[in-house]
Amino acid sequence: MSTIKKLLERFLLRPNDFSFSELTRLLKHFGYRVFSKGKTSGSRVAFINQEKHIIRLHKPHPKEVLKQYQIDYITELLRKKGYLE
Repeated sequence: MSTIKKLLERFLLRPNDFSFSELTRLLKHFGYRVFSKGKTSGSRVAFINQEKHIIRLHKPHPKEVLKQYQIDYITELLRKKGYLE
């Protein structure tokens, strides 16, 4: 099983320790890139794909672990775009 497939399965299990860097790898697999407006953007981050679809969220801090509502939000958006079943 590929690393990205394992990562996707882990994400769909809604773990309490899914990190922002893991999310970044997962979204890059779906064609998204990280976009932030430099030093003034603070913790706001956007992931944008070639279709100009945007996923916005706050980068978790001080720990890198995503909140459950962020995982649910991203799962819903990826399902609507047809990336998830």
